[in-house]
Amino acid sequence: MSVISLPPALTTRPLQPSDSAAIYRLMADAELHDIGSVEIEEEDIIAEWQRPSYDLAGSSVGVLDPADGDRIVAYAELMGADRYDVAVHPDVRGRGIGTWLAGWVRDLARERGAKIVGMPVPEGSAGDRLLAELGYHVRWTSWVLRLPEGRTIEERPLPEGYSLRIATEADRAQVWQVTEDAFLEWSDRERSSLEDFGAEVWQRPGFEPWHLQVVVGPEGDVVGSVFSTLSEIDGKKETYVSRLAVSRDHRNRGLAQALLVAAFGSGREHGAVSSCLSTDSRTGALTLYEKVGMVTQSVWVNRAIELA
Repeated sequence: MSVISLPPALTTRPLQPSDSAAIYRLMADAELHDIGSVEIEEEDIIAEWQRPSYDLAGSSVGVLDPADGDRIVAYAELMGADRYDVAVHPDVRGRGIGTWLAGWVRDLARERGAKIVGMPVPEGSAGDRLLAELGYHVRWTSWVLRLPEGRTIEERPLPEGYSLRIATEADRAQVWQVTEDAFLEWSDRERSSLEDFGAEVWQRPGFEPWHLQVVVGPEGDVVGSVFSTLSEIDGKKETYVSRLAVSRDHRNRGLAQALLVAAFGSGREHGAVSSCLSTDSRTGALTLYEKVGMVTQSVWVNRAIELA
């Protein structure tokens, strides 16, 4: 294990499902401090933790402060083969906790056979600086983009033979197939199972049918999909586009823009005053989002390190 030790006053334990609210508060406080806004929702955490393939207890550690009622002041979890998340509350930074958690993650990832492990951090943040000092390199850059409040959403007509509608339960396997095929063109990971995919989409807490929309092609099959959610920030509702995908054989026809505008429009119909999403440099999709009027809100980098 890591040669760095935690401050002696702190204790550790694996996380459990009932910790989702505490982890949300921790991550929200960290994001507010680092980027001035809160992008995470507790529903995001619950959705990831409820994936059938995920072993939360075996993949996580919480750092607790007994002097503060055993409040979780930091945590880490290995989310996949080479992806992890860490958060340290701003009040306890500078005490070596982040360094210890980074070592804990490397040890666990190495035990599971990973050759590299990394996580996203706000560019220029304390986490970014720490990982750079520890020898982590930048794998890719990510952007959080927003469609500002009041910005006009221009309609994007579909080509002849295509139609857009709310997805049904019968569409779900096709939505999974189209989305995974598209994401695996640029994401170096194993294919998510239908069950894991569903845990983060139609089984996500608060899911409503309009959150998942599809484009159907001339042959009647699903050729594109968009999954969005509705969140509340500072008392105002916002649409968050979580997944957007179009089948390779049906690209360059405006389907992605039509799906994106449909998600924005549906969100506004349900009270959203702004829209948000994230993308990274592996996808080449930044210009697509800028074309529909989105602007960059924050910049993140995925820092990773090779494991001996």
